[in-house]
Amino acid sequence: MIPIAEPLLGDEELSNVVEAVKSGWISSKGKFIPEFEEKFARYCGVKYGVATSNGTAALHLALEALGIGEGDEVIVPTLTFIATANAVRYTDAKPVFADSHPDYWCIDPEKIESLITPKTKAIIPVHLYGHPCDMDAIMAIANRHNLYIIEDAAEAHGAEYKGRKVGSFGDIACFSFYGNKIMTTGEGGMCLTNDEELVQRMRILRDHGMNPNKKYWYDIVGFNYRMTNMQAAVGVAQLGKLDKFIEKKRQIARWYSEGLKGLEGKGLVKLHPEMPWARCVYWMYSILITHNFGVSRDQFIKKLAESGIETRPLFYPIHRMPPYRSVERFQVAEELSKTGISLPGGSKLAKEEIRIIVEAVMEATEVV
Repeated sequence: MIPIAEPLLGDEELSNVVEAVKSGWISSKGKFIPEFEEKFARYCGVKYGVATSNGTAALHLALEALGIGEGDEVIVPTLTFIATANAVRYTDAKPVFADSHPDYWCIDPEKIESLITPKTKAIIPVHLYGHPCDMDAIMAIANRHNLYIIEDAAEAHGAEYKGRKVGSFGDIACFSFYGNKIMTTGEGGMCLTNDEELVQRMRILRDHGMNPNKKYWYDIVGFNYRMTNMQAAVGVAQLGKLDKFIEKKRQIARWYSEGLKGLEGKGLVKLHPEMPWARCVYWMYSILITHNFGVSRDQFIKKLAESGIETRPLFYPIHRMPPYRSVERFQVAEELSKTGISLPGGSKLAKEEIRIIVEAVMEATEVV
Protein backbone atom coordinates (compact mmCIF):
# COMPACT_ATOMS: atom_id res chain seq x y z
CA MET A 1 0.00 0.00 0.00
CA ILE A 2 1.30 3.44 -0.95
CA PRO A 3 -0.13 5.73 1.77
CA ILE A 4 -1.71 9.10 1.07
CA ALA A 5 0.73 10.76 3.51
CA GLU A 6 3.16 9.86 6.28
CA PRO A 7 5.55 11.85 8.45
CA LEU A 8 9.27 11.89 7.75
CA LEU A 9 11.10 11.74 11.08
CA GLY A 10 14.79 11.22 11.81
CA ASP A 11 17.59 11.35 14.32
CA GLU A 12 17.17 15.09 14.94
CA GLU A 13 13.61 14.64 16.20
CA LEU A 14 14.62 11.69 18.37
CA SER A 15 17.56 13.58 19.86
CA ASN A 16 15.38 16.57 20.78
CA VAL A 17 12.69 14.37 22.35
CA VAL A 18 15.29 12.48 24.38
CA GLU A 19 16.70 15.82 25.58
CA ALA A 20 13.20 16.93 26.60
CA VAL A 21 12.58 13.68 28.48
CA LYS A 22 15.94 13.81 30.24
CA SER A 23 15.30 17.41 31.29
CA GLY A 24 12.09 16.36 33.04
CA TRP A 25 10.18 19.08 31.19
CA ILE A 26 7.79 16.94 29.19
CA SER A 27 4.58 18.94 29.64
CA SER A 28 3.79 22.55 28.79
CA LYS A 29 7.04 24.10 30.04
CA GLY A 30 10.55 23.65 28.76
CA LYS A 31 12.99 25.30 26.40
CA PHE A 32 11.66 23.87 23.14
CA ILE A 33 8.27 25.64 23.33
CA PRO A 34 9.53 29.25 23.17
CA GLU A 35 12.24 28.17 20.73
CA PHE A 36 9.68 26.66 18.38
CA GLU A 37 7.37 29.67 18.67
CA GLU A 38 10.16 32.14 17.96
CA LYS A 39 11.72 30.20 15.07
CA PHE A 40 8.45 29.37 13.31
CA ALA A 41 7.24 32.96 13.57
CA ARG A 42 10.54 34.19 12.16
CA TYR A 43 10.37 31.64 9.33
CA CYS A 44 6.95 33.02 8.33
CA GLY A 45 8.06 36.64 8.65
CA VAL A 46 5.93 37.37 11.74
CA LYS A 47 6.92 38.72 15.17
CA TYR A 48 5.11 36.37 17.56
CA GLY A 49 4.07 32.74 17.81
CA VAL A 50 1.72 31.01 20.26
CA ALA A 51 2.01 27.22 20.19
CA THR A 52 -1.23 25.28 20.75
CA SER A 53 -2.39 21.73 21.29
CA ASN A 54 -3.71 21.42 17.72
CA GLY A 55 -4.75 23.45 14.69
CA THR A 56 -8.41 23.60 15.64
CA ALA A 57 -7.47 25.01 19.03
CA ALA A 58 -5.39 27.63 17.20
CA LEU A 59 -8.44 28.73 15.19
CA HIS A 60 -10.64 28.89 18.29
CA LEU A 61 -7.97 30.79 20.22
CA ALA A 62 -7.63 33.34 17.41
CA LEU A 63 -11.37 33.94 17.24
CA GLU A 64 -11.65 34.33 21.01
CA ALA A 65 -8.68 36.69 21.14
CA LEU A 66 -10.37 38.90 18.53
CA GLY A 67 -13.58 39.01 20.56
CA ILE A 68 -15.71 37.07 18.07
CA GLY A 69 -18.87 35.88 19.80
CA GLU A 70 -22.62 35.44 19.84
CA GLY A 71 -24.41 37.37 17.11
CA ASP A 72 -21.27 37.80 14.99
CA GLU A 73 -20.75 36.38 11.51
CA VAL A 74 -17.50 35.06 10.04
CA ILE A 75 -17.08 34.38 6.33
CA VAL A 76 -15.40 31.04 5.55
CA PRO A 77 -15.07 28.95 2.40
CA THR A 78 -17.47 26.05 2.19
CA LEU A 79 -14.74 23.89 0.64
CA THR A 80 -12.37 23.31 3.55
CA PHE A 81 -11.81 20.97 6.47
CA ILE A 82 -14.74 21.27 8.86
CA ALA A 83 -12.58 22.62 11.72
CA THR A 84 -12.63 26.04 10.08
CA ALA A 85 -16.39 26.31 10.55
CA ASN A 86 -16.48 24.41 13.84
CA ALA A 87 -14.12 26.90 15.49
CA VAL A 88 -16.49 29.72 14.55
CA ARG A 89 -19.40 27.80 16.05
CA TYR A 90 -17.40 27.24 19.28
CA THR A 91 -17.60 31.00 19.87
CA ASP A 92 -21.40 31.01 19.25
CA ALA A 93 -20.79 33.05 16.10
CA LYS A 94 -22.22 32.05 12.71
CA PRO A 95 -20.07 30.78 9.83
CA VAL A 96 -21.24 32.28 6.53
CA PHE A 97 -20.12 30.22 3.56
CA ALA A 98 -18.51 31.42 0.35
CA ASP A 99 -17.86 29.60 -2.91
CA SER A 100 -14.48 28.59 -4.33
CA HIS A 101 -12.50 30.10 -7.15
CA PRO A 102 -12.60 27.71 -10.14
CA ASP A 103 -8.96 28.25 -11.10
CA TYR A 104 -7.19 27.64 -7.78
CA TRP A 105 -9.93 26.24 -5.47
CA CYS A 106 -9.52 28.64 -2.51
CA ILE A 107 -12.21 31.12 -1.43
CA ASP A 108 -13.27 33.34 -4.34
CA PRO A 109 -12.75 37.01 -3.39
CA GLU A 110 -15.50 38.06 -5.80
CA LYS A 111 -18.01 36.04 -3.76
CA ILE A 112 -17.12 37.62 -0.40
CA GLU A 113 -18.40 41.18 -0.52
CA SER A 114 -22.05 40.26 -1.16
CA LEU A 115 -21.99 38.17 2.05
CA ILE A 116 -20.96 41.04 4.31
CA THR A 117 -23.62 42.33 6.71
CA PRO A 118 -23.51 44.61 9.78
CA LYS A 119 -22.89 41.43 11.79
CA THR A 120 -19.79 40.38 9.85
CA LYS A 121 -16.64 40.60 11.96
CA ALA A 122 -14.02 38.50 10.16
CA ILE A 123 -12.98 36.53 7.10
CA ILE A 124 -11.08 33.23 7.33
CA PRO A 125 -9.29 32.59 4.03
CA VAL A 126 -8.03 29.00 3.84
CA HIS A 127 -4.86 28.32 1.84
CA LEU A 128 -6.35 25.10 0.51
CA TYR A 129 -4.19 22.05 -0.28
CA GLY A 130 -1.09 24.22 -0.05
CA HIS A 131 -2.16 26.91 -2.55
CA PRO A 132 -2.33 30.54 -1.30
CA CYS A 133 -5.49 32.61 -1.46
CA ASP A 134 -5.55 35.89 -3.39
CA MET A 135 -4.59 37.91 -0.34
CA ASP A 136 -4.45 41.34 -2.00
CA ALA A 137 -8.10 41.10 -2.99
CA ILE A 138 -9.17 39.69 0.38
CA MET A 139 -7.22 42.27 2.38
CA ALA A 140 -8.73 45.08 0.29
CA ILE A 141 -12.24 43.84 1.13
CA ALA A 142 -11.37 43.52 4.82
CA ASN A 143 -9.93 47.02 4.91
CA ARG A 144 -12.99 48.53 3.21
CA HIS A 145 -15.32 46.95 5.75
CA ASN A 146 -13.09 47.02 8.84
CA LEU A 147 -12.99 43.22 9.18
CA TYR A 148 -10.46 40.95 10.85
CA ILE A 149 -8.50 38.44 8.76
CA ILE A 150 -7.65 35.06 10.28
CA GLU A 151 -5.52 33.05 7.87
CA ASP A 152 -6.11 29.30 8.04
CA ALA A 153 -2.72 28.07 6.85
CA ALA A 154 -3.05 24.55 8.29
CA GLU A 155 -2.20 23.01 4.92
CA ALA A 156 0.26 25.57 3.60
CA HIS A 157 3.47 25.79 5.65
CA GLY A 158 5.94 27.81 3.61
CA ALA A 159 3.59 28.60 0.72
CA GLU A 160 4.05 32.07 -0.78
CA TYR A 161 1.79 34.76 -2.20
CA LYS A 162 3.72 37.17 -4.44
CA GLY A 163 6.96 36.17 -2.72
CA ARG A 164 5.65 36.59 0.83
CA LYS A 165 4.92 33.61 3.07
CA VAL A 166 1.33 32.86 3.99
CA GLY A 167 0.61 33.45 7.64
CA SER A 168 2.07 36.95 7.47
CA PHE A 169 -0.97 38.79 6.08
CA GLY A 170 -3.84 38.62 8.55
CA ASP A 171 -4.43 39.83 12.09
CA ILE A 172 -3.75 36.24 13.19
CA ALA A 173 -2.69 33.16 11.23
CA CYS A 174 -3.29 29.58 12.31
CA PHE A 175 -1.27 26.47 11.48
CA SER A 176 -1.67 22.76 12.16
CA PHE A 177 1.14 20.29 12.80
CA TYR A 178 -0.97 17.12 12.62
CA GLY A 179 0.81 13.98 11.45
CA ASN A 180 -0.19 14.33 7.79
CA LYS A 181 0.91 17.95 7.45
CA ILE A 182 4.06 19.09 5.62
CA MET A 183 5.82 19.33 8.99
CA THR A 184 4.47 17.73 12.14
CA THR A 185 4.58 17.61 15.91
CA GLY A 186 2.13 14.67 16.00
CA GLU A 187 -0.68 16.91 17.15
CA GLY A 188 -0.15 20.60 17.64
CA GLY A 189 -0.77 24.02 16.16
CA MET A 190 0.40 27.63 16.16
CA CYS A 191 -1.09 31.12 16.08
CA LEU A 192 1.04 33.87 14.54
CA THR A 193 0.55 37.62 14.87
CA ASN A 194 2.43 40.91 14.71
CA ASP A 195 0.19 42.43 17.40
CA GLU A 196 1.72 42.39 20.89
CA GLU A 197 -1.65 42.87 22.57
CA LEU A 198 -3.15 39.93 20.70
CA VAL A 199 -0.24 37.63 21.51
CA GLN A 200 -0.55 38.40 25.22
CA ARG A 201 -4.30 37.79 25.09
CA MET A 202 -3.82 34.46 23.32
CA ARG A 203 -1.22 33.30 25.82
CA ILE A 204 -3.55 34.07 28.73
CA LEU A 205 -6.52 32.35 27.03
CA ARG A 206 -4.33 29.33 26.16
CA ASP A 207 -3.47 28.84 29.85
CA HIS A 208 -6.95 28.69 31.39
CA GLY A 209 -7.15 32.50 31.57
CA MET A 210 -4.56 32.75 34.35
CA ASN A 211 -3.45 36.26 35.27
CA PRO A 212 0.24 36.45 34.17
CA ASN A 213 1.12 38.58 37.21
CA LYS A 214 -0.82 36.65 39.84
CA LYS A 215 -0.41 32.88 39.75
CA TYR A 216 -3.62 30.84 39.94
CA TRP A 217 -5.80 33.93 39.74
CA TYR A 218 -8.24 33.88 36.83
CA ASP A 219 -9.84 37.04 35.52
CA ILE A 220 -11.46 35.34 32.49
CA VAL A 221 -12.58 31.91 31.36
CA GLY A 222 -9.76 30.41 29.31
CA PHE A 223 -8.80 27.06 27.79
CA ASN A 224 -6.17 24.37 28.12
CA TYR A 225 -4.68 24.71 24.63
CA ARG A 226 -1.01 24.30 25.50
CA MET A 227 1.57 22.39 23.44
CA THR A 228 3.92 20.02 25.28
CA ASN A 229 7.67 20.45 25.33
CA MET A 230 8.07 17.06 23.63
CA GLN A 231 5.86 18.14 20.74
CA ALA A 232 7.79 21.38 20.40
CA ALA A 233 11.05 19.40 20.44
CA VAL A 234 9.84 17.52 17.36
CA GLY A 235 8.67 20.79 15.83
CA VAL A 236 12.08 22.47 16.17
CA ALA A 237 13.73 19.57 14.34
CA GLN A 238 11.02 19.46 11.66
CA LEU A 239 11.26 23.20 11.06
CA GLY A 240 14.93 22.79 10.24
CA LYS A 241 13.91 20.44 7.42
CA LEU A 242 10.85 22.32 6.20
CA ASP A 243 12.43 23.86 3.10
CA LYS A 244 13.65 20.40 2.03
CA PHE A 245 10.18 18.96 2.61
CA ILE A 246 8.66 21.72 0.46
CA GLU A 247 11.13 21.19 -2.37
CA LYS A 248 10.35 17.46 -2.30
CA LYS A 249 6.62 18.22 -2.40
CA ARG A 250 7.17 20.46 -5.40
CA GLN A 251 9.30 17.79 -7.08
CA ILE A 252 6.53 15.24 -6.55
CA ALA A 253 4.09 17.69 -8.12
CA ARG A 254 6.37 18.04 -11.16
CA TRP A 255 6.57 14.25 -11.51
CA TYR A 256 2.79 13.96 -11.38
CA SER A 257 2.23 16.84 -13.80
CA GLU A 258 4.67 15.38 -16.29
CA GLY A 259 3.20 11.89 -16.00
CA LEU A 260 -0.44 13.00 -16.23
CA LYS A 261 -0.14 15.71 -18.87
CA GLY A 262 -1.31 13.26 -21.53
CA LEU A 263 -4.59 12.71 -19.70
CA GLU A 264 -4.94 16.45 -19.27
CA GLY A 265 -4.32 16.95 -22.98
CA LYS A 266 -7.14 14.54 -23.76
CA GLY A 267 -9.50 16.48 -21.47
CA LEU A 268 -9.78 13.63 -18.96
CA VAL A 269 -8.26 15.33 -15.91
CA LYS A 270 -7.36 18.77 -14.62
CA LEU A 271 -4.10 18.94 -12.73
CA HIS A 272 -3.39 20.63 -9.41
CA PRO A 273 -3.20 24.37 -10.13
CA GLU A 274 -0.51 26.91 -9.35
CA MET A 275 -1.30 30.52 -10.19
CA PRO A 276 1.49 32.81 -11.49
CA TRP A 277 1.40 34.80 -8.24
CA ALA A 278 1.62 31.73 -6.02
CA ARG A 279 4.20 29.26 -4.81
CA CYS A 280 2.13 26.23 -3.93
CA VAL A 281 3.55 23.68 -1.49
CA TYR A 282 1.21 20.85 -2.60
CA TRP A 283 0.21 19.57 0.84
CA MET A 284 -1.55 16.94 -1.22
CA TYR A 285 -1.33 16.68 -5.00
CA SER A 286 -4.93 16.69 -6.16
CA ILE A 287 -6.55 16.32 -9.56
CA LEU A 288 -10.04 16.72 -10.94
CA ILE A 289 -11.52 14.08 -13.21
CA THR A 290 -13.76 15.34 -15.98
CA HIS A 291 -17.04 13.94 -17.25
CA ASN A 292 -15.04 12.27 -20.04
CA PHE A 293 -13.01 10.15 -17.61
CA GLY A 294 -15.25 7.12 -17.96
CA VAL A 295 -15.72 6.27 -14.26
CA SER A 296 -17.00 8.26 -11.32
CA ARG A 297 -14.65 9.75 -8.75
CA ASP A 298 -15.67 7.17 -6.15
CA GLN A 299 -15.17 4.32 -8.61
CA PHE A 300 -11.78 5.79 -9.41
CA ILE A 301 -10.82 5.80 -5.71
CA LYS A 302 -11.90 2.16 -5.44
CA LYS A 303 -9.84 1.12 -8.46
CA LEU A 304 -6.72 2.78 -7.09
CA ALA A 305 -7.28 1.12 -3.70
CA GLU A 306 -7.41 -2.25 -5.47
CA SER A 307 -3.98 -1.36 -6.91
CA GLY A 308 -2.62 -0.70 -3.42
CA ILE A 309 -2.78 3.09 -3.65
CA GLU A 310 -4.43 5.09 -0.88
CA THR A 311 -6.22 8.26 -1.99
CA ARG A 312 -8.86 10.57 -0.57
CA PRO A 313 -11.63 12.71 -2.02
CA LEU A 314 -11.46 16.47 -1.86
CA PHE A 315 -13.29 17.86 1.16
CA TYR A 316 -17.06 17.73 1.13
CA PRO A 317 -18.56 21.24 1.11
CA ILE A 318 -19.41 22.10 4.70
CA HIS A 319 -22.85 23.43 3.76
CA ARG A 320 -23.83 19.93 2.63
CA MET A 321 -23.15 18.29 6.02
CA PRO A 322 -25.77 17.89 8.78
CA PRO A 323 -24.48 20.47 11.31
CA TYR A 324 -24.44 23.18 8.64
CA ARG A 325 -26.90 21.93 6.02
CA SER A 326 -28.13 24.70 3.76
CA VAL A 327 -30.36 24.96 0.71
CA GLU A 328 -27.85 27.39 -0.80
CA ARG A 329 -25.90 26.19 -3.81
CA PHE A 330 -22.19 26.76 -4.21
CA GLN A 331 -21.66 25.49 -7.72
CA VAL A 332 -17.88 25.64 -7.95
CA ALA A 333 -17.20 24.06 -4.55
CA GLU A 334 -19.74 21.31 -5.17
CA GLU A 335 -18.23 20.44 -8.55
CA LEU A 336 -14.69 20.46 -7.16
CA SER A 337 -15.73 18.18 -4.32
CA LYS A 338 -17.54 15.78 -6.64
CA THR A 339 -14.66 15.39 -9.07
CA GLY A 340 -11.54 15.92 -6.93
CA ILE A 341 -9.16 13.27 -5.65
CA SER A 342 -5.91 13.64 -3.71
CA LEU A 343 -3.07 11.33 -4.67
CA PRO A 344 -0.24 10.16 -2.38
CA GLY A 345 2.16 13.02 -1.72
CA GLY A 346 4.29 12.18 1.30
CA SER A 347 7.88 13.40 1.37
CA LYS A 348 9.17 9.81 1.48
CA LEU A 349 7.85 9.01 -2.01
CA ALA A 350 10.36 8.12 -4.72
CA LYS A 351 10.04 8.81 -8.44
CA GLU A 352 9.39 5.12 -9.12
CA GLU A 353 6.40 5.15 -6.77
CA ILE A 354 4.97 8.19 -8.56
CA ARG A 355 5.40 6.32 -11.86
CA ILE A 356 3.42 3.38 -10.43
CA ILE A 357 0.65 5.73 -9.27
CA VAL A 358 0.52 7.51 -12.64
CA GLU A 359 0.21 4.17 -14.45
CA ALA A 360 -2.60 3.13 -12.11
CA VAL A 361 -4.41 6.42 -12.76
CA MET A 362 -4.15 5.85 -16.51
CA GLU A 363 -5.37 2.28 -16.18
CA ALA A 364 -8.33 3.36 -14.05
CA THR A 365 -10.00 5.32 -16.80
CA GLU A 366 -12.12 3.37 -19.25
CA VAL A 367 -11.31 5.84 -22.01
CA VAL A 368 -7.54 5.46 -22.32
